[in-house]
Amino acid sequence: MSVTIYHNPRCSKSRQTLALLEGRGLKPEIVLYLDNPPSASELTAIIAKLGDGARGLIRTGEAAYKELGLGDLSKPDTVIIKAMVDNPVLIERPIVVNGAKAAIGRPPEAVLRIL
Repeated sequence: MSVTIYHNPRCSKSRQTLALLEGRGLKPEIVLYLDNPPSASELTAIIAKLGDGARGLIRTGEAAYKELGLGDLSKPDTVIIKAMVDNPVLIERPIVVNGAKAAIGRPPEAVLRIL
């Protein structure tokens, strides 16, 4: 099983999700997405695996969300995705990808359904 976690080690939910995966004997590929942000095509693929649209992956409490006017529901997914590529702090975390499935680890146990 090839599992990837888009991880922020400063986030408690991200650390808990990583510990949950490792506790199940998995050795996920760890992507430090703040240092190495996913491309627009990678984000588009993750969003498709989540099945929730780009807005399901964006952190609405970040200053950049308000500064960029991303609360405007008329903005298309392409604008939301570009904002996340340019400002990876806007990407919700952690994201776990397992093949054709993905889940956000909030709560960490939410990722168990895709393993």
